[in-house]
Amino acid sequence: MRQPIKARLANRAPLDMTTLDERTLMGCIDHSLLRPELTRADVEAGCDLAIEWETATVCCRPADLPLVVNRLRRSVVGPTTVIGFPHGANMSQIKEREAIVAVDQGAVELDVVINIGALRGGDLGYVRDELAGLIYAVAPTPVKVILETAYLTPEQVEAGCRVAVEARAAFVKNGTGYSPRGAELGEIALMRRVVGDRVGVKAAGGVRTLDALLAMLAAGACRVGATATAAIGTEWRERGPEAVEAAMASAPVATSAAPTTE
Repeated sequence: MRQPIKARLANRAPLDMTTLDERTLMGCIDHSLLRPELTRADVEAGCDLAIEWETATVCCRPADLPLVVNRLRRSVVGPTTVIGFPHGANMSQIKEREAIVAVDQGAVELDVVINIGALRGGDLGYVRDELAGLIYAVAPTPVKVILETAYLTPEQVEAGCRVAVEARAAFVKNGTGYSPRGAELGEIALMRRVVGDRVGVKAAGGVRTLDALLAMLAAGACRVGATATAAIGTEWRERGPEAVEAAMASAPVATSAAPTTE
């Protein structure tokens, strides 16, 4: 990974909301280009928008990765993609191979969908082994583990977070954005409490306004997937600190506890 990008993407802990500025805010957004109907021109325009606002990454469909890598080459924005998307039900060997190919093509992070059915069924050993094998195969490339929490109980969310930590994931992420609902504040706070401050938390799904993004950051997220990047950035320039104060006042408690790895 190019050093400037590596440094920009290094944070895993919650953000200090009291010192938030535009660069930090936009630098926590993964600009999402995952809709199935996007054309090549749409992807190119999305990359240019991410470069303009200096987002953390562009998260694209796997087939678009070579285009995105080339488009972002001389920018501070990292090219990333998804693995096993959106259902997580691919064979483990296919997921691992997809991840290796993505890294070889230039992805600087990967968002990997967990085997949702295995987690719901309590087969934590399978989930752990699949993740651990994939993460080892692409190390040191950071892996975000997508839990798809819309289908999980709070207990299953906690179990999924602990398994991801044991497998040495860099982040846990609530969802793909294609499940029945998006990110919820209480869930993001729960995920942060489980993983502590050394593993990142990414919120995705329904984060379309500045208020929604700030609420996720205040709840404990340090990265957010979004498509409404330009609207969020424009709103920040209009409201800034006033919006931060409101988000901090209404945030759920996300005090972290050291995760267990036993």
